[in-house]
Amino acid sequence: MTGQHKYSVLLPTYNERENLPVIIWLLTKTFQENNIDYEIIVIDDNSPDGTLEIAKQLQKLYGENRIVLKPRSGKLGLDMSHHPKFIPEMIRLQQANNLDIVTGTRYAGNGGVYGWDLKRKVISRGANYLATVLLRPGVSDLTGSFRLYRKEVLSTLIASCISKGYVFQMEMMVRARQFQYTIGEVPITFVDRVFGDSKMGAMEIVSYAQGLLKLFVAV
Repeated sequence: MTGQHKYSVLLPTYNERENLPVIIWLLTKTFQENNIDYEIIVIDDNSPDGTLEIAKQLQKLYGENRIVLKPRSGKLGLDMSHHPKFIPEMIRLQQANNLDIVTGTRYAGNGGVYGWDLKRKVISRGANYLATVLLRPGVSDLTGSFRLYRKEVLSTLIASCISKGYVFQMEMMVRARQFQYTIGEVPITFVDRVFGDSKMGAMEIVSYAQGLLKLFVAV
């Protein structure tokens, strides 16, 4: 695989002090083994556990050209539950078909979810099914966040989206369909977090439902 393109990993964090060194090491190992030029952008949401301090240490270790720090003042982060091993396959699919977007899917092929109890699996499946029925985006996993975008495509989609939180991931795919961007899917396995608890609580579920209905009306 050639290194003619540079790939940026956007890594939102909140209380990921223990997970961050692991995911940075896995990402670096994956990119180096596949000869991929990369940078990892750590977007910390004012974590009280010292995640940003760990990120600064990792930046010194790996270099400022590889680890870029973009702290934010609020809590907006997502879980660290995606393995970097799927990234080379996503890049290969994108290059082979000249795609605008490649998205990981837990609900097609040999994709799946591990480490969740039945309740959380039902909630995830139900949320994805409801969103698919209402919005018809043409992809099998609308609620996932493991995606590869062309830089200019990502900029256009972000500028066009109105949703916040978990619904934002869905709207990105709905807007992509409206812009007629080409999209490919790669089956992925989603493994629950190494350390800590999921950030998806009751309030997030309520916000998701409200945001989904607003998005349905808007599009």
